[in-house]
Amino acid sequence: MGRLDGRWCLVTGSSRGIGRQIALGLAREGAGVIVHARTRRHAEATVAELKALGAATDCACADLSDPGQVDRLVRDVLEAHAGVDILYNNAGVQGDWKEPWSTTREDWMAVLRVNLLAMVQLSTAFARGMKERGFGRITNLTSGIREQPWLAPYSVSKAAVDKFTLELACELKGSGVLVNALDPGWLRTDMAGPDAPLPVEAVLPGALVPALLDADGPSGTTFRAQDYRSP
Repeated sequence: MGRLDGRWCLVTGSSRGIGRQIALGLAREGAGVIVHARTRRHAEATVAELKALGAATDCACADLSDPGQVDRLVRDVLEAHAGVDILYNNAGVQGDWKEPWSTTREDWMAVLRVNLLAMVQLSTAFARGMKERGFGRITNLTSGIREQPWLAPYSVSKAAVDKFTLELACELKGSGVLVNALDPGWLRTDMAGPDAPLPVEAVLPGALVPALLDADGPSGTTFRAQDYRSP
């Protein structure tokens, strides 16, 4: 018996990297996992790996930079599963390294559309059902990035993620829905690059902590996955 038996989870950006590790970790705890990718072809490998674990799984496709596609993703999940119990807003983009005064409005919006606006759209869409059912766990991926002005849109988007997490946690206080942020650490992923000190697998087991909280667990907190690594 897993600690998440009977729960359905949506993990954005779960075709690879950190999202894929989170999806696998949730499946090992007994959860059904909806894999998100931009296309079904990109999701196939993760879906196959989840099935090999014996997990219930599904696929939801959308380009998160397009609010219309995010709306469609929400409709598809609601029609297929009537909502989700656990949401990991993992998908994110970094943008190009640029001097702050060379960063254009479109550079800013390309990052904010995915890292912030899609996260808000998904969180608010699924939080309503979670509140009605009296159970939910929303985890928003943040970052410890600082003093990197050439990545200002990324770092500012993550600061906004932190603030939204606090505001949504306040709104849902006492409802059974816990909203927290997760800093995965600097891991070797396509986005973080090969010089990161830790393999992507090091995101577990810490990444699962917010999903496994008891009803009276913290909300509006930032968890750091690397705090839960074995010595």
